[in-house]
Amino acid sequence: MFNLKKWSPLLVLCVMSGSALANDQSRQKDGFWYLQTSVYTKHYSKDTEHDDTQQLIGAERNEASGLVWGAATFENSFSQRSYYGYVGERFDSPNYPVYFKLTGGLLKGYRGEYKDKIPLNHYGIAPVLIPALGAHYGPVAAEVVFLGFNAYMITAGIRI
Repeated sequence: MFNLKKWSPLLVLCVMSGSALANDQSRQKDGFWYLQTSVYTKHYSKDTEHDDTQQLIGAERNEASGLVWGAATFENSFSQRSYYGYVGERFDSPNYPVYFKLTGGLLKGYRGEYKDKIPLNHYGIAPVLIPALGAHYGPVAAEVVFLGFNAYMITAGIRI
C-alpha cells in the first residue's frame, strides 16, 4: 500500500523542481538553497534495533565559492528525533555535474541507552564529519551520504 506520509517530502520536492528548472543556471553563479529528504538508508550491520527510515528533512545554503551551511532533522538509527547543524565545503567537478561534499558540525539526539552509539556524545551533543558524493541534473540532485562506519543514506533534493 502507498504510504503518503513516507513519500510526501519527496513528492513536494518533485513538484517544486518543475518551476525551478528554468532559472537553474543563474542560481549557480550566485549560490543556491538545497532542500533534501532521505529516500533510502542501509546499515552495514544487521541489528534488529536499527531503523532504516530516517525521514530526513534538510535545508542547506550552497555559496558559489563552495561553502555550504545548513541544518537537518531526522530520526536516528534508534527512532529518536535528531538534529544536525553544520558547515562545510562542496567540491564541484569542472567537467561533469557531480561533486564531493564534506560537512562538519554538531549532532544532537542520541540519548538514553543509545547515547554512546556515537563517539564524543557529551551532554547529548557530538561533533561529526559527514562526507557525501552527489550529482545533479538541473535543479534536481541526489547524494550518497556516508554515516561513519555504520550506514549510508541516499538523499534526493532540489536546488532553488
